Amino acid sequence: MDFVGNVNMKLLQSFLAVAEQGSFRLAAEVLNRSHSAISAQIMQLEAQLDVRLFERTTRNVQLTDEGRQLLDSARRALYELQLGMRLIRESADIKRGQLSLAASSNLASIYLPKVLAEFVETHPQIAVTVSELTSKELFEAVRSKKVDFAIGPEIDDKALRFETILIEPLQALVPLRFPEAQREHITLEELLRLPLVLSSPATAIRERFETALREQNLSISSRFQFIQAQTIIAMAEAGLGVAVLPASSLTKAHSPTARIVSIEPPIRRKMALITLPTQTLSPAAARLADKITNDFRRMTGYRTDV
Repeated sequence: MDFVGNVNMKLLQSFLAVAEQGSFRLAAEVLNRSHSAISAQIMQLEAQLDVRLFERTTRNVQLTDEGRQLLDSARRALYELQLGMRLIRESADIKRGQLSLAASSNLASIYLPKVLAEFVETHPQIAVTVSELTSKELFEAVRSKKVDFAIGPEIDDKALRFETILIEPLQALVPLRFPEAQREHITLEELLRLPLVLSSPATAIRERFETALREQNLSISSRFQFIQAQTIIAMAEAGLGVAVLPASSLTKAHSPTARIVSIEPPIRRKMALITLPTQTLSPAAARLADKITNDFRRMTGYRTDV
């Protein structure tokens, strides 16, 4: 006889409740059923298995040896069932839904397209919204929960959580009309003697550069300031001045009129996955965040431990 086929989940649920509560009355309260219904279900289960599962007294209910064996088996089966259902639900959540992210302009234009195209191809039912924002706008978007997460510069802000994706150096794009373009390295003092084309003071890149200058008791004044990295590169390639940008931004610099030169001492900036400290990403958002983190690190080759 197929005992398993005759035992339904409601009978096992009642059995587990009585076994864990040690009382038919308490089990009935927990399951919001009548005392008689619980008693009848336990009797039905015992009849199907042809064993006594409980020793009943006027004061309490105790498991028999067979009852303890069933309790162990039922708990394991329930755990496996709940685990399977959770994995199925999470798999379904990953395959559908919507998510939003914000990204700084250079990462959005250089590394994000390939990653996003692959993600959308493998998860066609997920609607992804991307906003290209300045650093300040990006941080505010995370704080106000307008986006699930952001990819941008890592700063000292306890209101946000940063997971470092890469650490990269700032470099100088020097027009060939300056002799310094023929060198491998240039110091900050030497940079300040040349006309500079810099990022806007509202950007994290500019803030990082000025912090490095202050550490050496240096200051700066620049006539040319822009927000977009591509504009800054174009100005330097036209000979207007020396551009100071992250190495990732300068991968777009291919003009024969300017050359990339390392800055000494090195100035590095961190780029990170940005979320709220107590935030738990949805399965879909977590999948994309993991892909961005892993793919960015692989594509850039920049270390995260320097």
